[in-house]
Amino acid sequence: MILIKFGGSVITDKAEYRKFNKETVARLADEIKRSGQEVIIVHGAGSFGHVVSKQYNLQKGYENDSQIPAMARVMCDTRELSSMVVEELLAKNIPAVSVPIGSCFVADGGKLVVDNEEPLRRLTDLGIMPVMFGDVITDRKTRFCIVSGDQVMELLCWMYNPEKVVFVSDIDGLYDRNPKTDKAARMIGTVTKEKMASIATDSNVDDVTGGVRNKMEAMLRMTDGSRKCYLVNGNAPNRLYSLLKGETVTCTIAKGGLE
Repeated sequence: MILIKFGGSVITDKAEYRKFNKETVARLADEIKRSGQEVIIVHGAGSFGHVVSKQYNLQKGYENDSQIPAMARVMCDTRELSSMVVEELLAKNIPAVSVPIGSCFVADGGKLVVDNEEPLRRLTDLGIMPVMFGDVITDRKTRFCIVSGDQVMELLCWMYNPEKVVFVSDIDGLYDRNPKTDKAARMIGTVTKEKMASIATDSNVDDVTGGVRNKMEAMLRMTDGSRKCYLVNGNAPNRLYSLLKGETVTCTIAKGGLE
């Protein structure tokens, strides 16, 4: 099984509230279908989550009751986005079901933990693809918190022990600086813990769940002696398909873990 995350920057326009990139998601769904691989998908919230979350400081956790309507709005928006992703998968004859993270997991002081994994296990046993996503969920200590798609990926990696982990982004890989604002940016082909110091922390668009460095740290936590993590450009046609088929593609490979 392969664990895949569709980045919010690929499936939405992160600078425009609630703009879904339907054609891109349809193409990625087709690439997964043609690959013949068994996968589980997680996706980011993109502009369906980050715009309102930032406006009401939801990333800081509970501050006052005025945030509660915004929390509900974000939860509604992320579910709508996930339904649109699932529609594109179903259109390619991929049996997929959106599974909100709060139905299986709970947050405890900002840390995502398994609450009841049975719903997920039963879906995958039936051959149904769970589609999970970054969201706002209740927290045992802080009342609520934002959980990123990367956090969900890490927990699913622990649960399912996938063959490989793939992050689908809107750039070719990880760069030593932001390639959207700096023409001198160079792509880093391989990332290990020794190379982390060279990674820039800024991002092209505000992102309340963290920038590039945080994403690569999460990727490294999901690697071990044999399993690698890939960051690949989902806007490049057939790039994901080729990677899933085991072909060599332009991408960043994380390996070796953080220990």
